[in-house]
Amino acid sequence: MTSVLLPEARDRLYAECARAISEAGVERESLFLARLALLLFEQVGDEARCRAALAHALDELPMPSLSAPPADERAS
Repeated sequence: MTSVLLPEARDRLYAECARAISEAGVERESLFLARLALLLFEQVGDEARCRAALAHALDELPMPSLSAPPADERAS
């Protein structure tokens, strides 16, 4: 059974996730995202659905273009 988030809930969660990634910091960003993914995988409880979500997340993943410049460029 798949439940779909309402657009407003998706937006709130996206913003909260972005804040959490920022709070983790550049040094721990990858570790935070991997840990978050594992916790969510456990909530889903279906390996095939988790693998499909991983593939979907990578599918046509764009290069960052709207993100803030890297920290070394902001310091200048």
